Amino acid sequence: MKCPHCGQDNDKVIESRPNADGTSVRRRRECLACGYRFTSYEHIEEKPLRVVKRDGRRETFERVKLERGIQISLEKRPVAQPVIEEMIHSIEDASIMKAKNTGEITSSVLGEMVLEKLFDIDRVAYVRFASVYRMFENVEEFIREIGKLSSKHVTM
Repeated sequence: MKCPHCGQDNDKVIESRPNADGTSVRRRRECLACGYRFTSYEHIEEKPLRVVKRDGRRETFERVKLERGIQISLEKRPVAQPVIEEMIHSIEDASIMKAKNTGEITSSVLGEMVLEKLFDIDRVAYVRFASVYRMFENVEEFIREIGKLSSKHVTM
């Protein structure tokens, strides 16, 4: 690290300690060239999760958007808020794990994760979400999805 006084990059750490909330480390340093003492801070640099949309655009993952879509599909359904929060948290964690190497996840993978969770929680919400996510254009597509739902229920 360059000394702010003389510009040399030869120093030693005299003292090191984490801050109160543990999110960074404070280091006291001494320049070996001029003896000037200064403080530096070390922080974790996290890459934001990115969502690759169908058209190839990349957007920063927004928990609020995920939550909004799920809340709309669950509107007027008998699902407790803590269950919804746990579902959102679970999807967010799984997304981060899937995107571990690249920092990106496709919107289709994210959508399928939501559908999988909704299937277990509320089948009506599942069909509502599927209709928007899969862009149903007519009643036949609803009927096909409900048929799949019925066949999944029989095999389970």
